[in-house]
Amino acid sequence: MAEQIVDLLIAGAGISGIGMAVHLKRECPNRSFAMFEQREDIGGTWSLFNYPGVRSDSDMQTLGFDFEPWTEQKAIADGPSILHYLKRITDKYDLRKHIQFSSKIISASWSSAEALWTLTVENQLGEHITQKGRFLFMGTGYYDYEQGHAPVFNGREDFAGELVHPQFWPKDLDFANKKVVVIGSGATAVTLLPAMAKTAEHVTMLQRTPTWYGVRPSEDMIANGLRKIMPDQWAYNIIRARNVWMQGLVYNYARSKPKRVIKWLMKDVRKALGSEPNTKDFTPPYNPWEQRLCLVPDGDMFTAMKEGRASIQTDHIDHFTKTGIQLSSGKHLEADVIVTATGLKLAMAGKVTFTIDGLEANFAEHFYYKGCMFSNVPNMAIVFGYLNASWTLKADIVSHYVCRLLNQMEQNNSDIAIPALDEPDGLEEEAMYDFSSGYIERASDILPRQSTKMPWRITQDYRFEKKVLLKEPVEDGILRFSKMKPIDTIDTNKAG
Repeated sequence: MAEQIVDLLIAGAGISGIGMAVHLKRECPNRSFAMFEQREDIGGTWSLFNYPGVRSDSDMQTLGFDFEPWTEQKAIADGPSILHYLKRITDKYDLRKHIQFSSKIISASWSSAEALWTLTVENQLGEHITQKGRFLFMGTGYYDYEQGHAPVFNGREDFAGELVHPQFWPKDLDFANKKVVVIGSGATAVTLLPAMAKTAEHVTMLQRTPTWYGVRPSEDMIANGLRKIMPDQWAYNIIRARNVWMQGLVYNYARSKPKRVIKWLMKDVRKALGSEPNTKDFTPPYNPWEQRLCLVPDGDMFTAMKEGRASIQTDHIDHFTKTGIQLSSGKHLEADVIVTATGLKLAMAGKVTFTIDGLEANFAEHFYYKGCMFSNVPNMAIVFGYLNASWTLKADIVSHYVCRLLNQMEQNNSDIAIPALDEPDGLEEEAMYDFSSGYIERASDILPRQSTKMPWRITQDYRFEKKVLLKEPVEDGILRFSKMKPIDTIDTNKAG
C-alpha cells in the first residue's frame, strides 16, 4: 500500500495550527492536511499554562480569529475561556480527526527530487513514524515548552518552602494564608499577583527592573453594545479594526513621544492605586514599548496593593535563605512560596532539526521572507506573532498567505516555491527586533537574519504586513516556482 502524502503538514495544534487548518478548509477545500501536537490536547499555551489567574494580555477581538467572532462579555479573557473558544472552533470544523496527539516532531527533511517534506515523529510509545507532505507550516509558537528561563539563584537549595515556575504549576499547590514572593515583573507576574493575593497572606512582587503598565477595563462596553444591535461578525469586525488602529496609534506615539505616553500611563496607575506611586517601583530604565507593555485589566494588581494584600519590592537577590530571600539592600523577604516568573525561553521552530537535501539548515543563517518564510527554504511557512499586538493577527494573515500560495502553485502547476536569495551577504542587515526584552536578547543567536528592506524582514506593523501578504501578488519575481528537480540543481549551500 502506497504511503499517504498530504498537501499540508501542520506542526502544532495551538492558535497558529488551528487557524491554519481552518483557513485551509475554507480557502483550499480540496487540500489534505495532517496536524501533529506533542501534548495530549489542543490549545498550545492555553492548555499548558495553568497558573492562578492565567489570562490574555491582548484583547480578544484581536486575539480571536478573523473568521470566528469572540462573543463573551470580557474582552480580556481568562485562560479557560480562551481554551473553550479554541475547542469550539476545533469541533465546529471537525479538526480532531486530522490531529495526531502526543506526537513530537523530531526532524523535518526536504527532498527537492521528490518535492516533499518528511517529518519524523515520536509518538507516546517512543516509536518513530514518518509522514510526507508537500508543504510545511510551523505553528509551534515561539518559546520552549519543555523549559522556561531559569536564572541561577545562590542558595536556592537552602529554601525550605515551595519553589515553582509558572510554566509548570503544580495542581496541588496550596498557598492560602501563606507568604508568597513572585520573582519577576512581566505579564505573568502581573497576572499572578492579584490572583494569588485573593487567598494568600501577602504577595510580594520582587522585581529587578520596573515595568510600564497599561490599565484598561476587562470588558469592552462598545463591543458588548454593538452585538446587541447587529450580527456578531459585523460587531466583531468593527471592534477588531478599531483595536488594531488604536494599538498602532499607541505604539507609534510611544516611540515618537514617549514622555507624553509616560504621563498618560502614570495617570492611570495613580488613579488605580489611589496614591502617588513610588518612583523606584514604577519607573523603568526604558521608554514605553521598548519592551512589551503589561496590561492590568480593571487595575486588579493595584487594587490588591491598595488593600494591603500585595506589594512591590524593587531590589536585587543576593541569595535564598531557608525562610525566604536575602536582598542586596540588606532586607530579607520572608516566604513560604517562591514563584520564579522569570520569563520564557525562546525556541526556533519547535526545536525541530531541519535538513534540506541532506544538509542541515540553521535558521540563524537565513533571512526572513515577508515575515513568514525563509530565504532558500522551499515550501515552508512559520508564524512568529507580533510583540506589540496580538499573536493571532499575524497567524491569520500568514495562514491566508499560505492558502494564496498553495492556490498559485496549483494554478502554475508547480511543486516548489522557494524565496530565492542568491547574494545574502549583499543585503544590509539590522537587528531582528527593536525591543530590549530579556527573552529577545537571550535568543539572539538562534533568530533568523533580517534586512533593512522588504521582503527580507519581519516587521511589527500588522496593517502593512496585511497588505503585503493579502494584497500584493504572490508572484513577485523573488519567489521562484518550479517542478520537482534532481537534488544537484538546487544550491543549498548558500547561507541565506
